[in-house]
Amino acid sequence: MRRLKLIEPDKQYERQVMEYKEAFLKNHDSFDGCAGLEEVQEYDEWLDFEKRLKTKYGEDYVSSTVCLAIRIEDNKLIGIIDYRHELSELLLRFGGNIGYSVLPSERKKGYAKEMLKLMIEMCRELKADRILLTCDKTNTASSKTILYNGGVLENEVEDTVTATKW
Repeated sequence: MRRLKLIEPDKQYERQVMEYKEAFLKNHDSFDGCAGLEEVQEYDEWLDFEKRLKTKYGEDYVSSTVCLAIRIEDNKLIGIIDYRHELSELLLRFGGNIGYSVLPSERKKGYAKEMLKLMIEMCRELKADRILLTCDKTNTASSKTILYNGGVLENEVEDTVTATKW
């Protein structure tokens, strides 16, 4: 049974997205798949993904689709997931096509698996023939999520990207 839906962010979810940001900051979590949410002060600033991220990444910028994972039964924001339509050299080695995160209070409930499944379905609709997913070797939860959704370990690379680049 489907518990989540993926939707594009809009003003209806402003409060929940900003509370999501605060939960991640409080928990000292990585903002994976959040399209730079940690770097903005205002929701409207975050919504301007293309302009803001083009400025930040320059020639490494690729267009993306950012979605909120909303629990159907209560309209609650559970996670954020981002599909990068192309791969820059940087993303090819260290980021992949999809990044995602789940609200700390909603982890270990199978939501990441469902979010990734829904995003992969969206990628198929967009005619993506191959999707690269990456995760840290020590991130067993993400590794299991990727494998559950049909992922295959292709290789391992040393992460040489500095935190300032991302």
